This record gives sequence, structure tokens and C-alpha cells, in this order.
Amino acid sequence: METCYRHPNRETGVRCSSCERPICPDCMTSTPVGMRCPECARQSTKVRTMRTMTDDPTLTYVLIAINVLVGLGSLYGGNVGTEGGTLTDAWELSRAQLADGDVWRLVTSGFVHRGLFHLGANMLALYILGTMLEPALGRWRFALIYFVSLLCGSLGVLLFSADESAGASGAVFGLMGAAVVVARSRGFSLMESGLGLWLGLNLVITFTIPNISIGGHIGGLIGGALAALLVVELGERRWLPRYVPEALCAALGVAVVAASLAQYG
Repeated sequence: METCYRHPNRETGVRCSSCERPICPDCMTSTPVGMRCPECARQSTKVRTMRTMTDDPTLTYVLIAINVLVGLGSLYGGNVGTEGGTLTDAWELSRAQLADGDVWRLVTSGFVHRGLFHLGANMLALYILGTMLEPALGRWRFALIYFVSLLCGSLGVLLFSADESAGASGAVFGLMGAAVVVARSRGFSLMESGLGLWLGLNLVITFTIPNISIGGHIGGLIGGALAALLVVELGERRWLPRYVPEALCAALGVAVVAASLAQYG
């Protein structure tokens, strides 16, 4: 795959519509005739660029650190609470636990894992997607999409299974859905970028390997895609007040929590 002419360490499937040089998201400027590199963009009417408020995926690193610390605490921290059991037992999610009033499990279940492989696989995916999406969206929007995806994954777990579920997979699948929305809105080819193949492979794994939370994965995927449509597509509408897309995204998360509690709380 080609690399950005200004950032040789970044692969990209997009070229400047004027000079045909390969460009990454930070170098793209959206124009009526396609994406342009910084040099070509300066030669035309100034338009809104896709450069964001942050270049460093700090929140991604924080989320990975929290997941790793919680995961290690669950695996090696011994029993917790008066009834014993690991941190995973105390924080995982099921219908029965939510019915008992453990509302916090809608969120905490997304930070505990069952084993090092489960934790490592999710953190690798979070690193890849987070380092791609957070600089492209900005920290605040990335956080909204992540947690809305997590909550939608929790709702999916409740809808499709009565068993306990744990893991960041719902949030990670949500980031996959968001990556597809962002890629399409910015002119990326899903297959050339590898996103289409990666998403398809993960969906095959979801439906073919036993003991994988189908509801959590699909719920997170749908939630992340919807959240990205709100903050990306609506965010491009200049006639909307600045924070309306983010407010609608947050409202989606609140509605998901309300639906979970109404059905199983």
C-alpha cells in the first residue's frame, strides 16, 4: 500500500485529486472536486480541512492502560467483595445482575476480560483503531463514540443472551463501525484500506466460533456506526449549531441505557 508523501510511516489509499500524490487524513483537505493535499489546497479557495484538534491518541492509550490494569487485577488480584469471586465476576454483565440493580455493569463489563488472550486481542484492535480514529475525530468525539459503542454492546448482550458477558469487544466493534463511516466520508476505499476485509473477518469469527458474544459485537458495531454518522455526517453540516451532533450522540447513549433498564432493570 502507498504511504503519505508527507508522513512516510502512514499508509493510505487516498490520492490528491489535483497532483495525484498519496495523502493521509491529516494532510487531506475536502473540496468540491475531491481530496487535495496541503499545497494544492492553498492554490484554490480555502475550505474546511480535516485536520483535528489533537495529533496524539492520548485517550486511546488511557483506555488501553485502564483495561490492562483491570484485566491484570482480575486475573491476579484474588477475590473481591464479601461474596468472593474475581473482579470479572463482580463487573461482568447479565440480565439477572442488571435486574438485581447492578446498573454499573453496563459500563464495567466493557473493562474486564476472561484471560490474557481475550484482553490482548481486544487491546491490539483498540490500539490500531484508536490511533487511526482519535487523531481524525478529536479526543471528545472519539470518547463519545467509544462509550456509546460500549453501551450499545451491553444492550446487545442483554437482548441476545441470558449468560454473563465481559470484554471490550462491543466498544472495539463500535470503533470498526465508526472507522467504516469515517473512511467512506473521506474518500477511502474500504477494501484498499483493509477495513472491509478486517470487518468481514471479524464478523465471520463472531458467527462461527462458540462462546463469542454475538449480541455484544453486533450491538457495538451498530452503535458505533450510528454514533459516527451523528458526529461525522451531521458535524459537516455548517447550518447546525456546533455541539448539536455531540449532544445527539450523547443522547443516543442515554437512550440505550434507558432501554436496557426498561427491559431488564
